[in-house]
Order: sequence, then C-alpha cells, then structure tokens
Amino acid sequence: MTVTTLLDDEHRWQAVLERRPDADDRFVFAVITTGIFCRPSCRARHALRENVRFFNDAEAAQQAGFRPCKRCQPHKPADESSLAQKIAAACRLLEQETPIALPALAHRVGLSPYHLHRQFKAVTGMTPKAWQQAARAKRLRSALQNSTTVTDAVLAAGFPDTGSYYRKADEVLGMTARQYRQGGEGTAIRYALTHSELGRCLVAESDRGICAILLADCESLLTAELNTLFPHAQLMQDDAEFSARVAEVVATIEHPGRTLALPLDIRGTAFQMQVWKALQAIPAGETASYRAIATAIGKPQAIRAVASACAANRLAIIIPCHRVVRGDGLLSGYRWGAARKAQLLAREALKEET
Repeated sequence: MTVTTLLDDEHRWQAVLERRPDADDRFVFAVITTGIFCRPSCRARHALRENVRFFNDAEAAQQAGFRPCKRCQPHKPADESSLAQKIAAACRLLEQETPIALPALAHRVGLSPYHLHRQFKAVTGMTPKAWQQAARAKRLRSALQNSTTVTDAVLAAGFPDTGSYYRKADEVLGMTARQYRQGGEGTAIRYALTHSELGRCLVAESDRGICAILLADCESLLTAELNTLFPHAQLMQDDAEFSARVAEVVATIEHPGRTLALPLDIRGTAFQMQVWKALQAIPAGETASYRAIATAIGKPQAIRAVASACAANRLAIIIPCHRVVRGDGLLSGYRWGAARKAQLLAREALKEET
C-alpha cells in the first residue's frame, strides 16, 4: 500500500485495521459514536466501519468537533507518540517473515538499540530476539500442518535455510519438525497416575522436564487427555526414579506457595507465555481478574485471549490459572472443573490466613 493509495478511504481503513505506524503522519480517523479521533496505529479496539470518518490531519478533526484520543495523542507530533506504540510497532516488525536485527529494528521505531531492548523486555517480558523466535515458531507450527514437506514448512516459516532451522530445532518446537508434524511421534513421554488432595492426578515428563500435570476424577479421563495432548508420542509408565519426581510434584500441589524445584517443559505461543508468566506472579491466597492480567502484559483489550491462554495451560497448579477470576470476583470456567477451582481458592485462602 503506497502513500498515494492512503488518500482513498478504504485503503485508509485497511491501514487502521493493520494499525500501521507508517500511516500516522498521513491522516487521522474519528469515531462518531465516541467523538474521539486517533492515529491509524492506535491500539484501542476498532469501531464499526460505518462509524468511522477520516481527516487529513488532527486540526481538521478538531474543527469537526472531535476530541483527541488520550492513548495515542494524535494532536501531538509523531515523534512524541507514546513508547507503548513504538513497542507495539516493534512487535509487528518482529512478527514478519523476514528477520530483522536489533539495530535495524531500533532505527525503524525511532529508538536506540539499548533503549529499545530494555523497554521492550520491560513491556512484553521478552527480549526482541525471543519475541521474533516465538513468532517464527508459531508460523512453523502452522506451516507444518499445511505444507507437503518439512523443508517447505521450514522455509515458509521464515528460516533462510533448513540448516539454520535444525540448529535451533529444540528451542523452536521442543522436538524435531517431523515429530511435531506427526503429533509427537517418536517423542518419549513418561507418565504416572497418582492421588492428591484434589483427586486423581497425572504427571507427565518429557526429556526436557515436567510437560503436563492433569487433574480429574478418574484415571480414564486423565489418560484420554494425555493422548489428546501427545497423540503419537511414545507413552511409558513411570519407573522408580520418576516416582520420586512425581511425589515432589504432588507435594507442591498440596502446599500452596511452594515452588517446584524441577525443570518444566512449557510449550506455547509468545502470548500464552506472557500470560502464564503473569499467572505465576500471583501469590497463593490472592486472585486477579482476566482484565488485570491483560493489562499486566500490556494488552488491556485481550481479555478473551487471556481466558483462552488460561484454558490452554497444561500444568495445573504450577501455572496457577485457578487464581484468575471474573472482574466482579465470581468464579469462571476452569479446565479441570469449577468445583475444583473453588476448592483450590478456598484452600489457599485458609492456609494464607493461618
């Protein structure tokens, strides 16, 4: 999309949908239902197209009776735009297929490399390099499901060649691309069924660490869920050595606030990782709303996405998604049952008081 095409309202609307920072000095858009006008890159929730009007600049929007958005401050020069917008722009650049180095990224968003690296990690909880690798891993997972060959998928995900992928294979997927494509075929998963205060429990371990902690009322549900998570993996029952680690997991489950001193095999998207990290910061005996978690990771509008990330959690209790409640304080859904969630919170509140 060129500068010339941005003169057309439909192309302007597309730039708004894409939140393109390079369009910020070309026009502003206003929402007639709120009386507010914004930059194209504003991170606020999009309005309906029929409620949007376009103006060449902030002055024209103000003369038409619209107020500037307090979030993106479209009435100020572009170089005074918020740091949050620059970080958001950096995220989008890092998510593109073509890799971008830190100096070039910093130049594109108008910050020094040092300042960008420091502020990016403060806002997102990840370094720019880690964000770029997570985005590439997400593309690779998608490509592996749709490409004819592993090589096609690797190249489609943005790796310059297969050699550069295989040097990073473990970091990207936790297994080889072929194993991932075949549902974990050839991956060894050791598991054990045991009992805890919360009912039956399944603990699973890959060669990287504890990869699943599942809860249910009967063993058949647990093994069925494990098979769903790793449909083609080589599942093995526990041995004496693994039993000791299982006992440590159970002890952690039954003592709120205790830290599990075992390696974890956590796999998820960049967004899920952000959410899970925020969950681990909630102390035992306390709760947080989905909105609070979304705000904590710098995405205040992503409330539903936060709920989805909680539902995708495979490590019950260790990643405490049970500590997230609705904004009014009432309980909401829980992957392992609302009654179990209420039991967990009541237990933690009681132990915190004592």
